[in-house]
Amino acid sequence: MESLAESMSAQAAMPRFEDDSINLWELIRTLAEDVVNAIMDAEADQLCAGGANSRNGYRERNLVTCVGDITLRIPKLRSGSFFPEDIVERYQRVDRAVVATVAEMYATGTSTRKVQRVAERLGISKLSKDQVSAIAKNLDADVAELLGRDPGGSRTPYLWLDATYVKRRRGGRVCSTAVVTAIGCDEGGWRHVLGLSVVDTESYDSWLGFLRSIKDRGVRGVQLVTSDAHKGLVGAIEEVFQGASWQRCVVHLMRDCMREAGSRQLKRRVGRMLSPVFRAKDAATAQAMYHVACDMLRDCCPKAAVVAEEAEPDALAYLGFPPSHWKRLRTNNVQERANREIKRRSRVVQVFPSEESLERLVGAAMCEQDEIWSESRYFALNKMQELYDEGRAASPSAPEKSAAELMEEARKMILASLELAERVETA
Repeated sequence: MESLAESMSAQAAMPRFEDDSINLWELIRTLAEDVVNAIMDAEADQLCAGGANSRNGYRERNLVTCVGDITLRIPKLRSGSFFPEDIVERYQRVDRAVVATVAEMYATGTSTRKVQRVAERLGISKLSKDQVSAIAKNLDADVAELLGRDPGGSRTPYLWLDATYVKRRRGGRVCSTAVVTAIGCDEGGWRHVLGLSVVDTESYDSWLGFLRSIKDRGVRGVQLVTSDAHKGLVGAIEEVFQGASWQRCVVHLMRDCMREAGSRQLKRRVGRMLSPVFRAKDAATAQAMYHVACDMLRDCCPKAAVVAEEAEPDALAYLGFPPSHWKRLRTNNVQERANREIKRRSRVVQVFPSEESLERLVGAAMCEQDEIWSESRYFALNKMQELYDEGRAASPSAPEKSAAELMEEARKMILASLELAERVETA
């Protein structure tokens, strides 16, 4: 009797046409959807076996198949990521963002011959309004999920901030628009995109509102923020993340010092004096080398020396953190790489028709970047534990030496670096 009841229940649940006949096509599509989702659930459960990890809901993706569109419910994990690359292509958001942007250009009458050629290469010359709307809706949902994500109580000791500029139309004219982004590393060593925003100008007020929005979402425990020396940004960091150290990106600092030199040859020499300072293995040596470099800069480029001397506390802020972290804390390279990807993707469009289309493409690029980062830690877990170990030393101690001995060794190291660079250049 139970099997008969189950059979009747299954028949009643089958998709049917209006004349009550079974819709076999819809039945096959539904079965395919259920089977694929069940397989992904089983694979995710295997990864969580033993309690080493746990499930954290789903994210939906649409997949076009020969039996119709099916909705994939891809499991999310609390640590790491799960993605069925053998079922669906992983990184497609940005291409869809470009499609939506170009289509919007057509709709607003701002397209050009070059944009038309781009559209044709993308195969969107006959894209319907409904398709554009569906693309934009899915992308906006992905971006909203990324920017609304709860840190889940995890601390974020390291934060990198930067802005890049992209052209968009506003009020009938083309203008440069700042795209500000925030990237953080949590206490588990994982990188995450914490926020992005499109602002008219990179000012104190815009940075202040942006950083407050990040903090309001639950970002806490920030110990070091790395960025360039934009005055508005530095002021906003001091106000929002009180108690956190600010690291002035040493690459930007060297560029600022080189900018004060007149000739190309002098620019190279200024850079070569400063570069070995940040490769020192202990704090005492780094500080001694910094002082020697400033003394040497006074002789050849006094203006560069002034810039370097004023920047010393912020340029060497990374020395107060575990030495195994120094290489990734003293520069803003993680942001520079993300900005290059934004530039590369936006170059296809050139001029965005609206703020929404720009935010959509940047958000899509950041969604993809966030997924890539979820595959590997930026800092090993045992290295992150060094940050919270109360008994750790701030940096390895150099052998007991007098200040004069340290300065003399620092001078020799910088001179050796200069000689090596000159030999390589003339070889």
